[in-house]
Amino acid sequence: MKLSYNWLKDYLKCDLDPQQIADAMTGIGIEVDGVEQTEEIPGGLAGVVVAKVLECEPHPDSDHLHVTKVDAGAGEPLTVVCGAPNVAAGQKVLFAQLGTVLPGDFKIKKSKIRGIESFGMICAEEELGIGSSHEGIMVLPEEAVVGTPAKEYLHLKTEAVIEYEITANRVDAASHWGVARDLYAYLKLNNIPCELCKPDVSAFSEGEGEGLGIDIQAPDGAPRYTGITIKDVKVGPSPEWMQKKLLSIGSRPINNIVDISNYILFELGQPLHTFDADKVEGGKVIVRRAADGEVIRTLDGVDHKLAATDLVIANASKPMCIAGVFGGEDSGVVESTVNVFVESAYFNPASIRKTSKSQQLQTDASFRYERGCDPEMPVFALKRAVCLIQECAGGTVTGKILENYPEKIERTKIDLDYDRIEAFIGQNIGHDVIEGILESLQYEFIERRGNGALVAAPSYMVDVYRECDVVEEILRIYGYDNISLPKHMKMSVNATPCPEPAAIK
Repeated sequence: MKLSYNWLKDYLKCDLDPQQIADAMTGIGIEVDGVEQTEEIPGGLAGVVVAKVLECEPHPDSDHLHVTKVDAGAGEPLTVVCGAPNVAAGQKVLFAQLGTVLPGDFKIKKSKIRGIESFGMICAEEELGIGSSHEGIMVLPEEAVVGTPAKEYLHLKTEAVIEYEITANRVDAASHWGVARDLYAYLKLNNIPCELCKPDVSAFSEGEGEGLGIDIQAPDGAPRYTGITIKDVKVGPSPEWMQKKLLSIGSRPINNIVDISNYILFELGQPLHTFDADKVEGGKVIVRRAADGEVIRTLDGVDHKLAATDLVIANASKPMCIAGVFGGEDSGVVESTVNVFVESAYFNPASIRKTSKSQQLQTDASFRYERGCDPEMPVFALKRAVCLIQECAGGTVTGKILENYPEKIERTKIDLDYDRIEAFIGQNIGHDVIEGILESLQYEFIERRGNGALVAAPSYMVDVYRECDVVEEILRIYGYDNISLPKHMKMSVNATPCPEPAAIK
């Protein structure tokens, strides 16, 4: 599993560097395999600086070349032969000095062009790897400071990707928001300045009219199902910022609508699925069990024979998706898609696990669903998706959020005795520390009782049922290394003689 440091900083504002973040993750029980540093542009444009064209004259032996004098901010002006049609005296430009290696392993050397020596190169966007324009050199604003390294001027980032593993019970850490939430509790406990920023969905608003309907025929498989229709979207490439974030963690961009689903999956840990609304026969999305032997062709072009226990998302005539596992080939978003239906649901983990195993399909969505997603996240994630779709693809929300949630999934309530917790830990860490950690992890304090409390576990914690489970959460944030070893240890010694090897069976 991969975590982008720059992406993480969208939700956790702090001054820790990537290695410090990785160390903190290890300390709170998220095993880090390594930190890989990559530059936004290979080489970071080392040797490229802001320069000023002092003079520009036609080349005496060419009808398209120019001979310029360039001030690179150090030493005497340099003679540079330039073939760009838009070069002119007085311009601020990006200049590659001798010895610079540009993208594509192109090294800048002293050269003689039509009899005149040239000591560097005035660069176009394409040559720098920051754009596709090759019609002329890149001209900078007048306020650009001569001598400024290109990396600094262009604000090129060094991307750090943290590779980590989670145990089966820590699916809450399978997203950037989940890791940020855990780290926030750790940093706050250790008085390290930080701020936790949840994505903003304030721009969301429901629409007029009526979109697709929903019909939940198998509520046991989909305890909470939500969806909304958006019309008149424009499918195309997702914005560069989104593509960069997805690529940084190894996810290949497809189109803006599909990329938004993947983005939210890795951002919030909530899988989404987007259907082409015009391909939903009958105008209604149906959640049901498959007919025994029913066949669906998935997005990878493979036909899957379903069992009666498999949950599907269907239209009036056929299944469109294996719920929580894999989308169908005939209902996905393509370039010609105009209207979409966005699904955000909480599926029964056991049901998804059984289908994923029987169909031999392991996807990013099934990985999270079968371990237990946060049942309180679907509506928030749906609003987030709508905001991003309207930002990146336009469109108009049609109707309201549709939701089927007949029986609310209650948060687990646990009685805590602080003295007993400290006895479990083996050290008095302080009742205020216990409460501070739990509040940072979003435990709800229903009732405080002197040396204890009645709390509700966060909805995202799928394995917290007992007081001893809460002790584990407290310990990993407090730090196992901060628990002192006792000066004396007691143990019983077995005085029974060890049997001869031949007697051991």
